Amino acid sequence: MYTKYVFIAMSGGVDSSVAAYLLKEEGYIVTGITMRLYDEFSDDTESSLKNIVLAKAVADKLNIPFHALDMRDEFRANVIEKFISDYEAGLTPNPCIICNKTVKFGDFITRLDKEFLNEDVEAIIATGHYAIIEVSASGRYCLRKSNDRSKDQSYFLYTLNQDVLSRTLFPLGSFSSKEYIRQIAEDQGFINAKAKDSQDVCFVPSGKYSEFIHSYTNKEYKTGNFVDMDGNILGRHKGIVNYTIGQRKGLDLSLKKPMYVYSLDISSNEIVLADNNDLFGSKLIADNLNWISIEAPDVGAKLHALGRIRYRHAEAPCTVTILEGGKAEVVFDEPQRAITPGQSVVFYDTQTASYVLGGGTIQP
Repeated sequence: MYTKYVFIAMSGGVDSSVAAYLLKEEGYIVTGITMRLYDEFSDDTESSLKNIVLAKAVADKLNIPFHALDMRDEFRANVIEKFISDYEAGLTPNPCIICNKTVKFGDFITRLDKEFLNEDVEAIIATGHYAIIEVSASGRYCLRKSNDRSKDQSYFLYTLNQDVLSRTLFPLGSFSSKEYIRQIAEDQGFINAKAKDSQDVCFVPSGKYSEFIHSYTNKEYKTGNFVDMDGNILGRHKGIVNYTIGQRKGLDLSLKKPMYVYSLDISSNEIVLADNNDLFGSKLIADNLNWISIEAPDVGAKLHALGRIRYRHAEAPCTVTILEGGKAEVVFDEPQRAITPGQSVVFYDTQTASYVLGGGTIQP
């Protein structure tokens, strides 16, 4: 089978554009693919189409084949609907992690196998993610942080399995700075060389998640009480989908001291507020576990790791105890602020703090 064929997911941004260039320079036979995901849900209804135009311009510059895949149905079902249902359940999901598992690596590979590949072509894919894939002495595929730690995206990729990792390339992981990537894009005359990095969830570029949920569902979410830790009523909230653990801004309350969202009680439709100190906790339960750089530990096993409870959070030493039912108890050596159900906890090795051991979803 030919292993030099690569299908690269091109978002229209500078990272995937440079990744396509690097792969071609390495001698791969490269085909560019842009996934049309979300345009009707964006504040800018042409944003997805603009991404296709940008990606095609780069593909033309590189003289490589280019295709646009309409994956709006897959994205709506697996990402949008999941995002909304989690918020309605009082959770705070990470849609990028969900998208990577179900669409950008799951449905993407399925569509390639079905529509583009045959027995003479091995389905190798590539993306512009900042991470590194290595193969251990035992033949296991491992995921490591990128050399540019400020851009590292390994946290978002912990759900990938061995089959996907064996068919994936991350050409940017070994580079030490984003500035160098941009310089390559400028040197090659790419139309998007100076484009800004995307910072928010792609289908909510404004970052106003609750506004998106209201607009998409056209629902009126039930108001309820803000209460303190003793159950005293502090005021009225606008609906649980508007809030998340640790939030202080946007409560629209006149209080004698700063207070933060401590918990969301779906059954009573109450939001509990507390002092900042009350947000710190040492223990969580995670499920939907996936293991990458190590084999799945047996039930009852304990392992020491560095746990990260959200993307913009420093890893901290913890002990992971494997429970029945695909769950794990995670106990941190030191309390962590605002452990949030719906977010992911990702485990890194303690020796190098670089390898993704695995991770799971934080439970209420």
